[in-house]
Amino acid sequence: MTGMADLAREGILVAGAGRAILLQIADPAVAAGVARHSDFDARPLDRLHATLTFVYALALGTPEEQRLVARRVNRAHAPVRSSADDPAPAYSAFDADAQLWVAATLYDTAVQVYELVFGPLDDGSRERLHREYAIVGTSLQLPAERWPATRAAFDDYFQARLADLHVTPEARAVSVQLLTARAAPPLVRALLPLVRLVTAGLLPPALRTAYGFRWTPVQQRRFGRRLQVARLVWPRLPRWARAAPSTWYLRTMRAREQAEPAVSSR
Repeated sequence: MTGMADLAREGILVAGAGRAILLQIADPAVAAGVARHSDFDARPLDRLHATLTFVYALALGTPEEQRLVARRVNRAHAPVRSSADDPAPAYSAFDADAQLWVAATLYDTAVQVYELVFGPLDDGSRERLHREYAIVGTSLQLPAERWPATRAAFDDYFQARLADLHVTPEARAVSVQLLTARAAPPLVRALLPLVRLVTAGLLPPALRTAYGFRWTPVQQRRFGRRLQVARLVWPRLPRWARAAPSTWYLRTMRAREQAEPAVSSR
């Protein structure tokens, strides 16, 4: 039976990062918080690095490492709240609705990418993943009872939220910064056309249009060909290669821990 740790070891799930972020900021409150408290122009990879470290530690780390990354993320989120002078919508990183939506996008995207590459999960794995991914929300201080009780309840919640999303000008601006990444290293910029194609292909059609992606039969065929290559090649790679991203992030986190013990213990 497939669990959260199994998914986390599959580095190809990183291909869904753009989808997850664009789903998140299609909630206007989340978009406002990200737009006013992040700097994708100067540091385009910071959010990705932080999110991957967070998820890998939750899925593959020790209980102490899970508590550590939760403390770090919650400390970083503390200043992310609107003031009385900010334009609408009001936002807070500790708003339960926002926390649930962010966790839901990470879970749904991981499952979607995994199934596209490896094929449909069995019912037992789907329910197990649903239970285990609750830790993403509760580590963000989401009350445990807010996580949908079953996979079916989650699907109902997710579809209802999709119907209620709205891409604001702030969200569009963040998406442009994210997918152009002018300050990123040259190798990352070279990969951006593929990142944009995959991100657009994974998005629900209505959101793809709302974000202004040009999507023609040519783009659809390109996306399909790359997906076919991933299905043929990725599962045949050695496990150590497929797990390389999680291995690197956990090693980096642990090295930082050894260098900064005083900060970790607070």
